[in-house]
Amino acid sequence: MFINATGFYVPEERVHNDYFLEVNGLTNEWIKQRTGIVTRSKARREENINTMSIDAVRNALPKLTYNISEIDLIISASYSPYDTVATAAHEAQREFGIEHAKAFYISSACSSFLNALEITEGYFATGKASKALILSADKNSAYHNESDPQAGHLWGDAAAAFFISKERIRDTDKQIIDIYTEGLGHIGKSIDAVNLRPRDGGIMMPEGRDVFMQACTYMPHNVIYLLEKNGYTLDDLSYFIGHQANMRILMNIARQLGLHEDKFLHNIEDLGNTGSVSSALVYAQNEHLFKEGQLLAITVFGGGYSAGACLIK
Repeated sequence: MFINATGFYVPEERVHNDYFLEVNGLTNEWIKQRTGIVTRSKARREENINTMSIDAVRNALPKLTYNISEIDLIISASYSPYDTVATAAHEAQREFGIEHAKAFYISSACSSFLNALEITEGYFATGKASKALILSADKNSAYHNESDPQAGHLWGDAAAAFFISKERIRDTDKQIIDIYTEGLGHIGKSIDAVNLRPRDGGIMMPEGRDVFMQACTYMPHNVIYLLEKNGYTLDDLSYFIGHQANMRILMNIARQLGLHEDKFLHNIEDLGNTGSVSSALVYAQNEHLFKEGQLLAITVFGGGYSAGACLIK
């Protein structure tokens, strides 16, 4: 599979850590030390994952070398839906006149984007699709409870759009070498660690310590698994993109793997935890940095639990 074009949308508003002192009693220093977050992005009231996804597609279109009508598979990947009937995939289909495409929504917490990539791989393998549009977005501010001292200060809003093809379209396309995802509902505090129940407090993370421990275990483990499977080593990695949940998790992984921090791309300090779109967003924001022959790893961990990784060259 090949990445033909990417786009992203990040709302303009930033909420600084100072805001939370009166809301949940947490200081700027406390939040920054424990999460790495200084500000987080916040969508306007009228924005949602559908509108943000459409804006991300528009951002990608100038880089797309074929007509968007050639897309035959559209997947919306998120855990914070605006509408679970007419999803972002269907809205994109209508907005851009993408007729005869399959369109649906999938969710597996913060691994949703990688799950969508793996599903695309399956459609390509069976010959049921050849060009796909993956929309990843979360409007966490629609669900989060800012007064919650455990997780109310973590969340940001954003969207990304990836155009993927079965065959290489142009020489500059990036190749997705391999993808791996897994459900981890059987480990640790998985089912109760993170939840989003709109009538019961919104996004909550009552088992943050367990989330931290499992993320620090599975995110590097899955990268090493894919590297070894495909004949690479950690020395071959040019960039490492981890789920933007907590800067301490990323630095813990850097120490575990012995990778220089310069190889780690991140945006959590500015945008907060943008959920299932976070790793895709970091990739799209930094795509201009990537050079021919470089190897990148994306790895994620989400509530439920769920995890996954992919290699891109």
